[in-house]
Amino acid sequence: METERQNRTRVCSWISVYVAVLLLLGKRALAEIRYSIPEEVKEETVVGNVARDIGFDVTSLIGRRFRVVSESKDTFFEVNEDNGSLHVHKKIDREELCQGSGACLIELKIIVENPLEVHYVVVEVTDVNDHSPSFPEKEQTFEIAEHTLPGKRFQLHAANDPDSGINSIRTYTLTSNDHFEVDIRQSDEDKIPFLVLKKSLDREQKNKYSLMVTAVDGGKPQRSGTLNVSIIVLDSNDNRPIFSKEIYQIAIQENTPVGTSIFKMNATDPDEGSNGEIEYTLAKTLRRYIYDLFELDKLSGEIRVKGNVDYEDNDVYKLDVEASDKGTPPLTGECRVNIKIIDVNDNPPQIEVTSLSNTVSEDSKPGTVISLISVKDKDYGVNSKIITTIHDGVPFELKSSYKENTYSVVTREFLNREKLSHYEITIKATDCGEPPLSTFKTLNIEISDVNDNRPHFEKNPLEFYLIENNVAGASIFSPKEAFAASDVKSTAKDEEENDVTFYLMITLGSVSVLFIISIIVLIAMQCSKTTDYTSKYLQDTNYDGTLCHSIQYRSGDKRYMLVGPRMSIGSTIVPGSHANTLVLPDRRGTSGEAHTHD
Repeated sequence: METERQNRTRVCSWISVYVAVLLLLGKRALAEIRYSIPEEVKEETVVGNVARDIGFDVTSLIGRRFRVVSESKDTFFEVNEDNGSLHVHKKIDREELCQGSGACLIELKIIVENPLEVHYVVVEVTDVNDHSPSFPEKEQTFEIAEHTLPGKRFQLHAANDPDSGINSIRTYTLTSNDHFEVDIRQSDEDKIPFLVLKKSLDREQKNKYSLMVTAVDGGKPQRSGTLNVSIIVLDSNDNRPIFSKEIYQIAIQENTPVGTSIFKMNATDPDEGSNGEIEYTLAKTLRRYIYDLFELDKLSGEIRVKGNVDYEDNDVYKLDVEASDKGTPPLTGECRVNIKIIDVNDNPPQIEVTSLSNTVSEDSKPGTVISLISVKDKDYGVNSKIITTIHDGVPFELKSSYKENTYSVVTREFLNREKLSHYEITIKATDCGEPPLSTFKTLNIEISDVNDNRPHFEKNPLEFYLIENNVAGASIFSPKEAFAASDVKSTAKDEEENDVTFYLMITLGSVSVLFIISIIVLIAMQCSKTTDYTSKYLQDTNYDGTLCHSIQYRSGDKRYMLVGPRMSIGSTIVPGSHANTLVLPDRRGTSGEAHTHD
């Protein structure tokens, strides 16, 4: 009962809220809220009320689609869109979600619509002591010569505890005895146990020792794991291999090809024969994935790349190397190789688009938010710096947010659907690596229409001809009727002295029978003879209505005009011969001639 009360008290005490409100352009500010919860809490556990902490009235959430937008497939949290409370959707295992002892943070994006708002929530998942320390093997055996001097150190298997902070391994203990003690070497975040000989051995008195090493974490209550240690006392081989350094530092680029030799170990042993022959091995205390990435040649001591080395997975690898001779018993020397991974620009930027709709009204004011854009790059340093641009030639622009690599796509000017009703907006994200990598994203935006244009006539004013004495009530013109012009083509090249111009106008529509009657007036005169004659043709346009011909013919300083009645469309007017005669053929078999004399 007391334990249950303590657990309940612990669950109630972990929730802490930090609200940071930033004001932007007089609108509701984007807020970042921080919560903290322990791992392994039950589903539906309430983390906090996001709406209240932001400053929303619960009644104002109706119809605003208050929701969590997650970039990952695993959705650990959900928000109640009616009351704004954030609760656990899926049980969280901190050791599975976050490796290492650093802070385990989950960033959530909260979207609110009408109007669109974005708020960021950071949930820190704290560790609970739910794992016991464990050794890679249950037993470990040492063969120690009886003449080994006190102070000699033998590396024990290091225990592993997935928990972090105070819940990780704190110390190692050894069962009470007269000849051995345990010593711990601190190496970065790891504690490496060593078995230390504190008193000389006498094989004749005792040739074997059985001890137990216990790894204890710092949680409450404490958890522990054990390792059985067997020590066999032997003779001979009094020199162990020695490395020139205890710790080696090397650096390689990520994506180094498999099989590449990156370092060569070199240990020395002053013993002769088999007692001085050295074999190299990787310690058995390393994390399992290291054996998949690197391999060590036991004879040459070369360390080679075995798998794909990715900076984004890990930037430093620590290898414990042992050098053992072939004496009886074999003696061992140890060292550590720290491999630093150098980042290369092998990841293009990623673009995430959050859009409410792909339709924008043409009367939207400049600055109207269309979409939200966020970009990121998995690389490090300058390779992760991103330049985001929008394609030129569109009435839209990117507006940066207070949060790095977050933008809004807004209208830059007023839109006009009648000019262009569809836009393809191309977003380009380019990192600053060498060579730079780019990613493109296209947004399709439709412009919706508003009633902002009045009807109009293509020609204003309209001109047409009317003959007198028409019948009352007869239709004389319709605004929907069109005018067509038929070109006059010449079979010969125009020359400056051939100043002959033809005009043709066809009026379509319902006309009075009086329009059928027309007068042919033929004026002919003596024309100066030219060396080149040009025939003009009126093309058949298959229209019916009133056809008026107006021909101007110039000869010297004199100008003549020929006007005629309605003729069959396609009639040919041929300039006169040397006798200065103009002939007017007709499809009905009639023709007219006009003679002029100077």
